[in-house]
Amino acid sequence: MKYTDTLNWMFSQLPMYQRQGNTAFRKDLTNSIALSKHLNFPETTFKTIHVAGTNGKGSTSHMLASILQEAGYKVGLYTSPHLKDFRERIKINGKLIKKIEVINFIKNNKSFFEAHNLSFFEMTVGLAFECFAKHKVDIAVVEVGLGGRLDSTNIITPEVSVITNIGYDHTQFLGETLPEIAFEKAGIIKHKVPVVIGEYQEEIFSVFEKIASEKSSPLFLAATQENSTYESDLKGSYQVHNIKTVLQTIAVLKTKGFVVSEKNSRNGLQKVVANTGLMGRWQVLNEQPKVICDTAHNAEGLRYVLKQLQEEKFDQLHIILGVVNDKDLKSVLPLFPKNATYYFCRPNIPRGLDAHEFQQQCAKFQLMGEAYNSVESAYKTALDKAGKNDLIYIGGSTFVVAEVL
Repeated sequence: MKYTDTLNWMFSQLPMYQRQGNTAFRKDLTNSIALSKHLNFPETTFKTIHVAGTNGKGSTSHMLASILQEAGYKVGLYTSPHLKDFRERIKINGKLIKKIEVINFIKNNKSFFEAHNLSFFEMTVGLAFECFAKHKVDIAVVEVGLGGRLDSTNIITPEVSVITNIGYDHTQFLGETLPEIAFEKAGIIKHKVPVVIGEYQEEIFSVFEKIASEKSSPLFLAATQENSTYESDLKGSYQVHNIKTVLQTIAVLKTKGFVVSEKNSRNGLQKVVANTGLMGRWQVLNEQPKVICDTAHNAEGLRYVLKQLQEEKFDQLHIILGVVNDKDLKSVLPLFPKNATYYFCRPNIPRGLDAHEFQQQCAKFQLMGEAYNSVESAYKTALDKAGKNDLIYIGGSTFVVAEVL
């Protein structure tokens, strides 16, 4: 199979959460464990950092990878979802794996995948671990896909586990309350493996304390870290929390023999995009008019982004907005400003919410604008209508941002 044929088979034949929703959610790790055995346990041949959380886990993972690269380590990076190219999910020292590696992995293991009905996500995690083993990375930063306890990545025993924060997202899978969600995320905590908690949240911190105690895992709270002199090229104001989490994680790694200087940390934080290719985090696409996109898509993440948006200087605010059809609109729409001009669109995936239906839902919250047939037409119209001193914001869903990029 060619590369495009391989991807088409992966996307269309097997369930994937990002496209289909709950049909891709697994209730245990049986398939992941079976695949690991089939591949001869590749994840045991390199060291790892495991990163979970509702918001910030992608930025945190990329920051950690960038710092470790600056320190001279060969670093694998596994994240999800991708924005433009599937191979964004699996990088080594910031470089995408080769297309032939994807093709050969599927070709060599396709009969196993079919026999065991593996999901897109389970296959992709297996591909990542095999590539990291084959390329002999020193350490891999592994981002959880969904939750933690039952996530396909949760077969690793990392050097340190990281949980950035807890918010209401994917409640149909992870639970209706923050303590329930925290319990699922805390499933990545392993016996005697240190765990870094990014943000202190009074309602749930006891969940982490209890599980860490049961596992004899040293627990560190990153919120106590001082980082006033550390800056990143990732400019969202919310990154201050992620920087603290990253610095605490690096401090733990240093106690385990990793050599990372203060200069490595500073340079790594300043060169995240250059070192890892991260996109979609408060990314400025144009200056006149200024265009900003961000992948924040739940209440906690949007609250930070929209607050920063209102601190920008502009004559008129234009917002290009699209969501998936299982989005809890009642939790996110009240956060958006009523004095903006809206361009409602449907991300081009099966789960995308119809633009006209979305327009009607938004009108209930006094968010007014027109519906467009595509993200592209919404963006083109906004660019045509905006003055040079206006501001265009693109968001609501990772998939909307992906189409613009």
